[in-house]
Amino acid sequence: MASAPKPQPGGRPAGGAAGQPPGGGEVNRQDAERYGVYQENEFRSPHAAPLSTFSADVNTASYSNVRRFLLGSNQLPPKDAVFLAEFVNYFPYAYTKPKGDDPVAFALEMGPCPWNRQHHLVRVGVQARQLDPAQMPPRNLVFLIDTSGSMDQPNRLPLVKQSLGLLIDRLTAKDTVSIVTYAGVAGVALGPTNGAEREKIRGVVNRLGANGSTNGEGGLKAAYDMATRTFIEGGVNRVILCTDGDFNVGQTSQGELVRMIEEKRRSRVFLTILGYEMGDYKDDMLKELANHGNGHHAYIDSLDEARKVFVEQGGALACVAKDVKFQVEFNPAKVATYRLLGYENRLLKDEDFKNDAKDAGDLGSGHQVTVLYELVPVGVPVNPLPVDPLKYQAPKATTAAAADEWLTVKMRYKHPEEETSKELSQALPTAALGKDLSADFRFAAAAASLAMLLRDSQYKGAMTHAGVLEEAGKCLRPDPNGHRKEFLALVKRANDLTLKPKIAGPAQDGN
Repeated sequence: MASAPKPQPGGRPAGGAAGQPPGGGEVNRQDAERYGVYQENEFRSPHAAPLSTFSADVNTASYSNVRRFLLGSNQLPPKDAVFLAEFVNYFPYAYTKPKGDDPVAFALEMGPCPWNRQHHLVRVGVQARQLDPAQMPPRNLVFLIDTSGSMDQPNRLPLVKQSLGLLIDRLTAKDTVSIVTYAGVAGVALGPTNGAEREKIRGVVNRLGANGSTNGEGGLKAAYDMATRTFIEGGVNRVILCTDGDFNVGQTSQGELVRMIEEKRRSRVFLTILGYEMGDYKDDMLKELANHGNGHHAYIDSLDEARKVFVEQGGALACVAKDVKFQVEFNPAKVATYRLLGYENRLLKDEDFKNDAKDAGDLGSGHQVTVLYELVPVGVPVNPLPVDPLKYQAPKATTAAAADEWLTVKMRYKHPEEETSKELSQALPTAALGKDLSADFRFAAAAASLAMLLRDSQYKGAMTHAGVLEEAGKCLRPDPNGHRKEFLALVKRANDLTLKPKIAGPAQDGN
């Protein structure tokens, strides 16, 4: 996979003087990127917290963004740029396909934890139904393109045009496309147009230029208004936002923008957010908007990454299951403590699981979700120590069947056109631990290991970059698009940068 053009040191995009925007004027590009701060999930006792509840998340932006740091600019990423779940979910796996009327299915697997051999690792692998092209519903797509001055860089607006070109190639006569642009103000560059008019659509995209400030709020409102006017009942209705996230005109408060997106999602228009380039990238805002807009967030650092999003996962624009939630119950007779790896920004209250009014993540055609739990089995010392037995609650009786189970996973989802959820459930038997591990399981664990090393996680245990290379190197197949092979290059680069000696500062006089 080709990497992005190499930026200049300090996180500045190639082209133009350091610290100078294309249109002139001072700007601190080195510190202009922004990431949310979150705490990793801690170990919890099933006596105190028997349930773990969270929303599905198919975002992959963190992995490609971190790749841009490692391979594109030869520097370690900010720790807050590393989202473990998005590392694991970046790679495709061979999961059980849905059967019957259910558009989703999941399978469980368990094995030794590679960074702490006294612990166990559990993987929940979810597969959404892959729609055949002939089954694809008609699509009402609104391209919302940031044409502000901050997009005037080689790997911003020009790459947006190339990326959308891959999607334009796959439009059909069933589809309707509109193009809304925004800089200081929002405008309609192309009214509703039949998807068969590909060259007309491509021509409008290719003629776009970048200039001015960034009124993201105005652009989002205009795009949602357009998508609502051209709404296709029973079809795919989606706004595809292409931006660096640098909103500086109109409503720029992240909280206010999130509330606006939550209001707009009631129109049943979904949201895809594609982030571009470095220097001004606002990962925290784009991730939050996607999460609250029934959306998907990806980071495009090259045309190859755009191909992965629009070609390899192209069918994902069609939602097959919405408001997908998970709830895992742990058996205290088997599990001393447990920890959910990732999904820190998708946690739900336990009572939200059966609440159909509570919004959650959506799965598109062919989407996958991979969930990892680290378990400390009963009998292995734990730190911190488990809580004392409850004084005012009688312990639940354990049936013979339950005594032979580690945990039970429940998943709820709604069909795209329905508002009542359906539940699937599966228990993980004790015997699952003795089975041979799949290559997919081992590779997912390696991806999680790299994320923990890049974050310098307190939970990384004995894992090293060499250990990740060894684990991942054993399970590189199948790899039809070279993503796993490229992963090894990231691990090696991260190792080199971690070991790179720091430049000593001027000598200090101790007197």
